[in-house]
Amino acid sequence: MTTQEITHGVRGTTHRPRWRLPPRGADTALAVAVTGVTVWGCYSESNPSSQALRVLHGHVVTPAPLWAYLLIAVSGLALIWRRRCPRAVLAISLAGVLGFTALGYVSNASLVIPPIALYAVALTVSAREAVTLGAVTLVAFGGIVAASPFNSVGSGDIALAGLVAVAVLAGIASANRRDYLEAVRSRSELSERTQEERTRRSIDAERLRIARELHDVVAHTMSTINVQAGAASYVTGYLPAEAADALRAIKTASKDGLRELRAILSVLRQADDLEPHQPQPGLARLDALVAGVTASGLPANIVITGRPCALPPAVDLAAYRIIQESLTNAIRHAGPATATVHLTYDHHEVRLSITDTGRGPAATGPTAGHGLIGMRERAAATGGSLSAGAAVNGGFEVTENLPKVSRT
Repeated sequence: MTTQEITHGVRGTTHRPRWRLPPRGADTALAVAVTGVTVWGCYSESNPSSQALRVLHGHVVTPAPLWAYLLIAVSGLALIWRRRCPRAVLAISLAGVLGFTALGYVSNASLVIPPIALYAVALTVSAREAVTLGAVTLVAFGGIVAASPFNSVGSGDIALAGLVAVAVLAGIASANRRDYLEAVRSRSELSERTQEERTRRSIDAERLRIARELHDVVAHTMSTINVQAGAASYVTGYLPAEAADALRAIKTASKDGLRELRAILSVLRQADDLEPHQPQPGLARLDALVAGVTASGLPANIVITGRPCALPPAVDLAAYRIIQESLTNAIRHAGPATATVHLTYDHHEVRLSITDTGRGPAATGPTAGHGLIGMRERAAATGGSLSAGAAVNGGFEVTENLPKVSRT
């Protein structure tokens, strides 16, 4: 039987609507029943119904006083606490039976109480300790047999020893089965938690990937809108007042939208890229990207060196997004300028260089912003590297080396 089948069986058993006594109620019912049976049995043995039974092994059976049966009652009622204090219950049951026997009364019926207590002990202790306490119980039973004049070694005592052995072995087996089922249940719960955690991580990672793509696409578009609206505002003197107001509103709204977008997505910039679930843009769309940038007011061109080749999806997407982000930054910060995208295909890697002839790094302000951080993350995620700074002939330059085989 497999672990999965056992787990299903445990679950099926757990979920069945079945009425059961609580543990304390079950223990109380057992203790009362055992006490009643053993007290009545000891009373019947001490008060035989026929004259022939009054002599046992050559000794006259002496009726026990009522107070003596309290020893048997205490031994039996102690089973109520057999789960909470099993060792103490075993000691009390043995002491009560030994005390009743030491007073010179027949106590054969009460000998079933210690094995029940011994079973409870074997459920909670190690197998070695259970066997040890079983041996102690056998020694105590031997003392009872030796102390009572009404007992002699026979088949009944062998059966009693077998009862003790059954109590120990049954307790050990039940404890092992309980521990095994608990281990199966724990593994099942751990598997469920692991699966839920894996699903949650996948959902979170997908959400992060979507957030990064959202930033790259929306930020690029809104930056273009903002720049175009700003450029159009210089000729508002030739436009109707309503058009001029509309352009100013577009510029303000796009600027505020960019700021809010960066604030919302700033905590998501440390996410690694996942494998795309839908077709992603790549260098095959670079011409359309450059055409859009040129139409936005930043003349740009592409220079390719080497033999173009197909790149892994992660590298292709990273190269496209880095070029897109670099051109977007040039539109925003370079001012009147031109841009050039250099692609060099070497044997093992692809080198990208995006340069502009604008105002240079000073125009970007004291901080690099999330754009450069995101580009460096994309390059590192594919096993590449990226550097950015002032170009040799002025302006700004972003240089990136990406492997032709993704190392993620």
